[in-house]
Amino acid sequence: MATLGAYSRKHKIVAENAKEHPDLFEEEVQMWVYEEETTVPKTSKHYDAGSKFSTQSHKLTKLINHFHENVKYLPGIPLPTNLIANPSLQDSVHDSSILIFNLPHQFIDGLCDQMKGHILPYARGVSCIKGVSVDSRDVRLFSEAIGEKLGIYCGALSGANIANEVAQEKFSETTIAYDPPPMDSRNPTPRATTPQGPTPSSSQLDLTAINEHKDSKGKTSKVKLIVPPSDLPPIDHNVLKTLFHRPYFHVQVVSDVAGVSLGGALKNIVAIATGFVAGLGWGDNAKAAVMRVGLLEMVKFGKMFFSNNVHTETFTEESAGVADLITSCSGGRNYRCAKMSVERKVSIAEVEKEELNGQMLQGTSTAKEVYGFLKARGKESEFPLLVGTYRESYPLFRFWHYVLMLCESGILQGEVGVEDLPDLMEGKKK
Repeated sequence: MATLGAYSRKHKIVAENAKEHPDLFEEEVQMWVYEEETTVPKTSKHYDAGSKFSTQSHKLTKLINHFHENVKYLPGIPLPTNLIANPSLQDSVHDSSILIFNLPHQFIDGLCDQMKGHILPYARGVSCIKGVSVDSRDVRLFSEAIGEKLGIYCGALSGANIANEVAQEKFSETTIAYDPPPMDSRNPTPRATTPQGPTPSSSQLDLTAINEHKDSKGKTSKVKLIVPPSDLPPIDHNVLKTLFHRPYFHVQVVSDVAGVSLGGALKNIVAIATGFVAGLGWGDNAKAAVMRVGLLEMVKFGKMFFSNNVHTETFTEESAGVADLITSCSGGRNYRCAKMSVERKVSIAEVEKEELNGQMLQGTSTAKEVYGFLKARGKESEFPLLVGTYRESYPLFRFWHYVLMLCESGILQGEVGVEDLPDLMEGKKK
């Protein structure tokens, strides 16, 4: 098994479960780490002024494997001894039948190119990368981008699991979306049924002979999958729950990959809007109203553009939907930065620079992309909150306008005022 990216807390969970279930998993879990030189910081419990690890630079992978802790990026969090930091991407994925992706989305294409020819052809994946890729032409799931690049099937994991709390083993939940390809089934399906019951077993359809599967929009995928060997346990909902579920990290497994992925993306736009309301001091009732409308638009977006696969329940019942929305709109960084921008009367870009070391919020880029996608289809009026978070005609939510067109005093100017928020949320233009 291999996990990609050294900054996620989920590596710890996977390694713990791999060790506890030797009947299903190999005990050793390879963790690919982008190599760099570092020392043990003085704030670390491992710091020793007389040790070469504290006084001289060493490879990060060496420090992780020696102390069983990522002293630079996950300080204070002990890692299982069966989690092996590996600086070689190709070596870490070699012979791994399950690949877990924990890395920034902008690195997907490059790293997948490097992995080609080095992974098992029948490997399966789970993407822990929240969000989707959106442009004026299409909405693309990161899990499917990975699958197409590597020629494998890949599911998605998302939910209300703030990383630091998961690492500290505080209780949380998550949702894994995985729709097992037909050829992974060990149970043949009858070709047809009659009023008397299934057709004879001699007419049963061998699903392992099928190398096609449907994508998130119900179309035949471009990827021709390879059937896993019969001596390997099929990767299904039960196996994935066993791999990720812990007493402090509860897992629900569903088949709605599109819904789980969209929830992880669209909730960031709603969190921006909720942060603006909080910055204005409008109180909890107003924040709840924004979240309610935001959830409705998230469901509507999914049903409109992924009608063959998205389920309303994914948004209203799962951690990847309503729970992640509540968490993001209560204390996530999209919410916090939007709130600060209003309170400080500065642009969100300025807040990003001061609070995030120049990193860009996911909510800002996603809102711009979603607006362009909806505008290209003439659907702006059907999503007043998602669109209003971007467009200049809705100054309360227009964070992009914050970035580009703040007046000298820092007070927003526009065609409507903040007191028009209730009407804007109903889609009424002033």
